Amino acid sequence: MSANSGAWRVTPQAYLDGRERPFGVSKTPVSRYVTMPDGCRLAVDVYLPQRPEGGDAAGPFPAITIFTPYYRRFALADAARGDEVTPGSFRYRDLFVPAGYALVVIDVRGTGASFGTRDSFRSPRERDDCKAIADWIVAQPWSNGTIGATGVSYLGAASDFLASTGHKAVKAIAPLFAVWDTYSDHYYPGGILLKELARVYDDLMIAMDHDRRDLLKNISYYANPNFAGPQPVDEDGDGSLCRAAIAEHIGNFHMPDFITEFKFKGDALPYDPNFTSACFSPYGYCEGIDPDVAVYSVSGWMDGAGYANGSLSRFLTLPNPKRHLLLGPWDHGARIDCSPWRPKVEPDFPIVGEVLRFFDEYLMGRDTGLRQEAPIHYYTMHEEAWQAATSWPPVETEETLHLGAEGTLSPQAGVDGSDAYQVDFSKGTGGQTRYERIAAIDSRDYYFDWQGRDEAMLSYTSQPIARDWQVSGHVLADLQVASSEPDAAVFAYLSEVEADGTVRYVTEGLLRALHRKLGECTPVHRTTWPYRSFTRVDAAPMPIGEPQRLYFALLPTSWTFKAGSRIRLSIAGADADHCGQVPHGRPPMLTVYRGAALASSIRLPVKPAS
Repeated sequence: MSANSGAWRVTPQAYLDGRERPFGVSKTPVSRYVTMPDGCRLAVDVYLPQRPEGGDAAGPFPAITIFTPYYRRFALADAARGDEVTPGSFRYRDLFVPAGYALVVIDVRGTGASFGTRDSFRSPRERDDCKAIADWIVAQPWSNGTIGATGVSYLGAASDFLASTGHKAVKAIAPLFAVWDTYSDHYYPGGILLKELARVYDDLMIAMDHDRRDLLKNISYYANPNFAGPQPVDEDGDGSLCRAAIAEHIGNFHMPDFITEFKFKGDALPYDPNFTSACFSPYGYCEGIDPDVAVYSVSGWMDGAGYANGSLSRFLTLPNPKRHLLLGPWDHGARIDCSPWRPKVEPDFPIVGEVLRFFDEYLMGRDTGLRQEAPIHYYTMHEEAWQAATSWPPVETEETLHLGAEGTLSPQAGVDGSDAYQVDFSKGTGGQTRYERIAAIDSRDYYFDWQGRDEAMLSYTSQPIARDWQVSGHVLADLQVASSEPDAAVFAYLSEVEADGTVRYVTEGLLRALHRKLGECTPVHRTTWPYRSFTRVDAAPMPIGEPQRLYFALLPTSWTFKAGSRIRLSIAGADADHCGQVPHGRPPMLTVYRGAALASSIRLPVKPAS
């Protein structure tokens, strides 16, 4: 899957191939502690462009920052082996620095070789630290006074935090595979807790923050037996300061305990009434981002439980005219090309090269042609082609399919009726899904075992379609559902049933029925799909046995259903592999209504035929 496409005037690969990189880069940075206003010391690595004959090149340079909780650099038990010590940032180091940028990588407080404790996931204290680091950077002799930020996931949202401080040096950020709202994009999609994600994330951070190498070897990303904890800074010759910092990390928060304090969006910590999930979400601070800052949001169609929604909301919310959006056939971090028709497992799209072009345009002031490109690019699977768009959603026409008798899905509503479905809390979606990669699990194939899983669900299938349907955007489920219990979880899965009977997972959506009330999106969290507050005040139990409207979006995608294929909607009430029971110990009987009086349907954004 390359970007050799008419969707760009200059493709990302062509730009990267033509971009001169005249400097060298040393894998051994200058490393030191930088003291924060409250006295906490953060470990910082600085990589500077090198002259061909060796030594630092003449600056000054624009700086690109990466704020990470996953070690800015590893120490090695045997340095002579020459292992890569920066698995999270070497791609940026090896591309940005030779192109003329300083790269600054920071262990956020409470992690790596930095002192302090983590009192939250992406703490407000970390946001304050971002501003202090920016102040330090612009005071350095190698700095030209301009700063950018990037990174994947946590690191990407940290770039939002940096920009939200309003620091005048920050000119461009590229949040990659990063949330906008930690509640709905990450841990509580549809208001349902991803309990396994919370558990596995805690395992990862205990292994890293406590320097438990016996546990870290079980994490695929960090399984190198030569890794020997966080690298001390240059001034810490015997590692005593690093060990003292790690001792402080024992006081860090634990995710399963922390995230369950926020059962409803807007809930505050019981000991801090001002601390809600907005305090560790980019949207909570977005009004501090200067409109002149350039922003490039990147995500993938298989990017966890809502990261693509996060990238879309960032793009839709910020008024910044210099903003761009890229959505590809990728999982979290674009480690895998998730299209079933991929030519190879690893993507060959140069994401970091595209980010380099973005920084060249808005940090270096080079004429890269980026401003003449469409602001949005997205990839259509089963068509295997890139598309360009000027606004979101890219497709405004809809095809509506109604749930009908005997498991049919058709353009007409049909006769009135209903279908009963007994929820089975033991059923799940397996271990090769969109949810594993966000838990640092090295998935390689996605939904390869989907065939037959829908047999345990309530399914509705269309007749073969007469022409290709390119579905791009959010598919909307509009269901009339009654429950035998005062709450329920509803999972909706969209599949393509090919002419030969092969069933392929396309996308999914989920909603806790307690949160069925619709609302108006807020100025700091804009959507073009059904919005809900997920707050306690808007939550309401289901009236037992009475049909209620559950209207929600499936996760966005771009997928071409081929002529001769059938479209299938499958409904379930549990995903035991990822989510907790709703309600606890009370598997409900769900009744889905159909017909004209209580119509249930799905709406698909379908690009008109040429």
